[in-house]
Amino acid sequence: MTRLDPAKRGIAMVFQSYALFPHLNVADNITFGLKVRGVGRAERDQRLKRVAETVGLIPYLDRKPSQLSGGQRQRIALARAVIAEHSVCLMDEPLSNLDTQLRHEMRLEIRALQQRLGITMVYVTHDQVEAMTMADQIILMRDGVIEQAGNPDALYNNPDTRFTASFIGAPPMNCFQHPHHPSHVCGVRPEHIDLVSNIDPIKEGHIKLSAFVETVEYLGADSLVSLKMNDNRLVARVAGHCRLQPSSPVWVTWHEKHQHFFDSQSGTRLALKP
Repeated sequence: MTRLDPAKRGIAMVFQSYALFPHLNVADNITFGLKVRGVGRAERDQRLKRVAETVGLIPYLDRKPSQLSGGQRQRIALARAVIAEHSVCLMDEPLSNLDTQLRHEMRLEIRALQQRLGITMVYVTHDQVEAMTMADQIILMRDGVIEQAGNPDALYNNPDTRFTASFIGAPPMNCFQHPHHPSHVCGVRPEHIDLVSNIDPIKEGHIKLSAFVETVEYLGADSLVSLKMNDNRLVARVAGHCRLQPSSPVWVTWHEKHQHFFDSQSGTRLALKP
């Protein structure tokens, strides 16, 4: 595609910036590409009506971009890409200029739009939450090299590398030197760590180690507890409001099946048994 003229690539694109013409109204912004390519007025109007209904812009077709919100302007950019009726759409961080709430709403809208139209969207983002919630397939890249490719579940539950493990997930996987395998890095997801007292018996198949509480972040439905275990720092996700105080001693436990092992030098996944 790089060697083809843009007009011959047959690819739609949504940019990080909206890239709208401020002097044109919404309708003219959406149909600008069709007009340049010589598509007739009747067909332009027909496509415009269909696409504007799809993205919810019918009431705003006569307005200028400056009269609309960020989310509405992003819908114009989406409509301009969709109206071209190409089978592939490239999206270059299209939500990075929006606030958190609007990003969430637009993620749902873009995903629903893709499923409704059946087009292939190649979506570039630095936000792993966007990747996890929107993608059928994820290609995780690091320094221009593919780190891992697969569906969201595979990258989350079976990371091929320590980088994937520490990048995917919010908060990411805990990676530390395991006391039973000091030459390897062990990874455990925050939600797989339980906090127990010293008198609680060790359940079969579980690891139990001592730690100290550093901080507690209460998020409503759950709490993120930052812990110090020897020279390692861990984060545990526990249900509800955790009322442990900083410097409190605590025991951390997790089942061996939730451990992931990585080579300490290369970072690649190791097929070690618990």
